[in-house]
Amino acid sequence: MQDEHLLRPIDILLVEDNPGDARLAREALKESKIKNNLFWMKNGLEALEFLRKEGEYKDVPRPDLIFLDLNMPKMDGKQVLAEIKVDDSLRRIPVVILTVSKAEEDIVKSYNLHANCYVTKPLDLEQFIYVVKSIEDFWFSIVKLPSDGKSSLNK
Repeated sequence: MQDEHLLRPIDILLVEDNPGDARLAREALKESKIKNNLFWMKNGLEALEFLRKEGEYKDVPRPDLIFLDLNMPKMDGKQVLAEIKVDDSLRRIPVVILTVSKAEEDIVKSYNLHANCYVTKPLDLEQFIYVVKSIEDFWFSIVKLPSDGKSSLNK
């Protein structure tokens, strides 16, 4: 168990253009036993501005986890993922692809771009809540992550 996450809420960035899916994620995270702050960006360009702390996002926290949809306007999830994983200051943030796509091509491309996992969105609310809670439990109860993502290892 990561003690630092018991002391403060975890910060989650949700990159999702569908308001209905964003609402489902928010509901699922409200029911979580892990305190969290959810930040919702509606497209890839907004997400990168948030992650790079540009403009109105200059004072936002660095997320502990990113939920990333693939199919979005302006900049799709694969482009966002590629940008995150080549940036030394962002690449260690776990990125969970959370999308409706079951296409083998999308799965392979996402892992080739160093996604940390790929999850297909369930269509029903109960299953969606279960999936989001399972992802959160895994990343913050089981996995050991660097405390600030600035470790000199793996550069």
